[in-house]
Amino acid sequence: MTVSGRRGQRPTLEQVAAYAGVGRGTVSRVINGAANVSDQTRSAVQQAIAELGYVPNRAARALAAGSTDAIALVIPEAETRLFAEPYFSGIIRGVSTELADTDMQLLLTLIRTPKERDRFAQYVTAHRVDGVLLVSVHADDPLPDLLERIEMPAVLSGRRSGDESVPYVDCDNTGGAQAAVEHLIGRGRRAVATVTGPLDMYVAQCRLHGYRDALRAAGLEEDGRLVADGDFTEEGGRRAMGELLSRRPDLDAVFCASDVMAAGARAVLRESGRRVPEDVALVGFDDSAVARHMDPPLTSVRQPLEEMGRSMARVLLEQIEGRKAGRADRSSRVLPTELVRRASS
Repeated sequence: MTVSGRRGQRPTLEQVAAYAGVGRGTVSRVINGAANVSDQTRSAVQQAIAELGYVPNRAARALAAGSTDAIALVIPEAETRLFAEPYFSGIIRGVSTELADTDMQLLLTLIRTPKERDRFAQYVTAHRVDGVLLVSVHADDPLPDLLERIEMPAVLSGRRSGDESVPYVDCDNTGGAQAAVEHLIGRGRRAVATVTGPLDMYVAQCRLHGYRDALRAAGLEEDGRLVADGDFTEEGGRRAMGELLSRRPDLDAVFCASDVMAAGARAVLRESGRRVPEDVALVGFDDSAVARHMDPPLTSVRQPLEEMGRSMARVLLEQIEGRKAGRADRSSRVLPTELVRRASS
């Protein structure tokens, strides 16, 4: 038997049905793995599919199953931050690695303007994806609440607050920062400054809390002149370091809430004639390639970025599968951090 139609045309579901001598609905049931098909009929349909070279339309199958086979990875930041900061590339690598052996497509979405946010809100409200991974969450971001409201499976990288209601994957930011500052104090430093992240982000608040906890545990009084606000960018680190030196020129150590900010701080210290670590010891957070390639190499708190991305994907897939099975699966995970000591401290 030959397949009718123009040369090069893809076989249709109807042609497979005719070839196998069954109805169109029977072919659909076989393709979708339905149980109410005899072994003989299933074998005939599978043989027809193989001989005709029929390729099922995944989009149509997903629609029939009430799914899209797609996950959105949403980063509400400018592309300059996406490509400049190792944090994002680590998370993306972990997510894509975890999804590699699944049928899920990963849709990377940048949200830089209110218009783009509204467009994505419309897209996700129409349930054009099966789930959302949201990275770099600010306290006033409306997307997590929207995802909850429309009952869209979602996982956050980090939290908006200590009582986050949306499932998340985070690392021990407070403990990691405390370990970093305790290390500096243990090296004999007493005027320990910090460059924070943007304080509308819970991750930055936690790292500041860890800094304060370490000072308190060592019996050192906190000095507001030793705290400068940063924004997780290199330029923010430069600006904050300049402020700290103008307020407390006698500072002898700095804990930066990210490696990228530490790189900016390192440049200002060098310009001001301060040696690292002889005059000012320096510690960052992330343990990224930036830390390893600095001069001197940067002591940093390692957060397992790729594992965070993999865990985010796993938690989301569990939510999606749980929803199909009629059960609620809304677990969250906090991963440990580790201080990696190098020559900067």
